[in-house]
Amino acid sequence: MPQNQHSIDMDKIREVAGRLNAFSRILVLTGAGISQESGVPTFRGKDGLWKSQRAEDLATPEAFAKDPVLVWKWYDWRRSLIKPLQPNRAHYALVDLEERIEVFSLVTQNVDGLHRAAGSKNLIEMHGTLWRVRCTLCGKTSDNREVPITIPPMCEACGGMLRPDVVWFGEALDYEGLTRIYQLLENTEMMLVVGTSGVVQPAASFGLAAKRSGAFVVEVNRSKTPQSPFFDVSLDGKAGEILPRLVSAITYYA
Repeated sequence: MPQNQHSIDMDKIREVAGRLNAFSRILVLTGAGISQESGVPTFRGKDGLWKSQRAEDLATPEAFAKDPVLVWKWYDWRRSLIKPLQPNRAHYALVDLEERIEVFSLVTQNVDGLHRAAGSKNLIEMHGTLWRVRCTLCGKTSDNREVPITIPPMCEACGGMLRPDVVWFGEALDYEGLTRIYQLLENTEMMLVVGTSGVVQPAASFGLAAKRSGAFVVEVNRSKTPQSPFFDVSLDGKAGEILPRLVSAITYYA
């Protein structure tokens, strides 16, 4: 059968599994592609339209300052769509991988909480999560899975208005979290870049940063990205099909 972009190259799978079996420090970066397989919309482009509003116009500090009720209604709608969804085989494969690797770290751009729901432990949610809120007055954060949520939600500690504990367009990433990520990039032996477009910074540069530090970098994606030519291996296909095969192949090599 001729190979196409959706077929799985088992020679590459075995090569990558051999590397995973040989290395003890592994870093994984995931993006929207891994969650799409669970049914999570991207909330950008045509999927981001809600009552004629664009996601890029709603997920900003300015939009929240102007109309917090509108922004919260949008987030409540997003939470209602995501809450019934379940982690997929790719999420669980990464949990299995974490149990096999001595030093394993997972960085995700996603805010849907599916990695945590699957059981990932050493996890950095670099853009925050939809299931945590932060007080705009006292700064206290807390988990919140209420759907629907009271709009606007208020802080029980001080009475201030709560906001989603996510990073909005125009906001800086958490300094401590970002510092930790760059430390991981400098010290990892191997990196998997899974389901990312390779265009959103700073995450788009993480794979290249790891490569410059001497890591073996593998991309898992449905299509090529701007970084594909610079990585050691590109595995074309769905993460939910490729990652479980990688974990199974590690067992074969063990």
